[in-house]
Amino acid sequence: MTTQPGPTDDPRTLVSTDWLQAHLADPDLRVIDASWYLPDMGRNPRAEYDAAHIPGARFFDIDEIADQRSALPHMAPPVEKFISRMRAMGIGDGHQVVVYDGMGVFSAPRVWWTFRLMGKTDVAVLDGGLPKWLAEGRPVEDMPPVMRDRHITVQRQAHLVRDVAQVAAASKLGDWQIVDTRPLDRFRGTAEEPRPGLRAGHIPGARNLPFLHLLNDDGTMKAPDALCTVIEGAGVALDKPIITSCGSGVSAAILSLALERVGHRRHALYDGSWAEWGMYPDLPIEKG
Repeated sequence: MTTQPGPTDDPRTLVSTDWLQAHLADPDLRVIDASWYLPDMGRNPRAEYDAAHIPGARFFDIDEIADQRSALPHMAPPVEKFISRMRAMGIGDGHQVVVYDGMGVFSAPRVWWTFRLMGKTDVAVLDGGLPKWLAEGRPVEDMPPVMRDRHITVQRQAHLVRDVAQVAAASKLGDWQIVDTRPLDRFRGTAEEPRPGLRAGHIPGARNLPFLHLLNDDGTMKAPDALCTVIEGAGVALDKPIITSCGSGVSAAILSLALERVGHRRHALYDGSWAEWGMYPDLPIEKG
């Protein structure tokens, strides 16, 4: 699918509402509603999708299209499950995918990262998400699209994900920077975790960069120059590899997306994040 990117439009990372509106009728475009909320937000993403979504959008259930063999929340799905769900949703080879969510830029980057983990790079996040789309008076519908099975080829990119053993090694050796996108009070261990049973604090040696610092007041992502300023201001070196982490692997993907936007390619996401690290008493933690 040919495009004419605007100043911020990149069909492999981030596209504007103008871009999506212009391409909405393209036959090889697939739009995904990847809304997901923390339990204390009191919102039902599926119900909101059923009530109103961008025309043609499919709903991607982050908690279901996941490795449900794991006790950890919404871990990356096995390749076979991803293939099965995408084929059923009519998403496959040759498609340009645009992912959005109901917060602006919150859970959509997680699904963007999942596609990239599966070797699919023609995928972008909608900048500002559904709130910006609605604020601009753009169309929505309440009917699900007609979905026809589509073949999809997947090649898992193992270098884009890290497990607990790899993160523990990085924490000890310091060869990869670990950047935690949780709010500062949770990072410091002065606030309780939203998930019960988790210790408070952070991975030793990790740096803190709350994901909201990557966004503008209107919920869109900051421009690349501003992103570099924010990232480096958090003590993160852009010439060294980075492991992104958060509470359960969702907001960490916002930083992964930001890193791609500024041209940083050596980054991986800690899928288990604090939901895993904070659960095991034998793993070291720091506070403050």
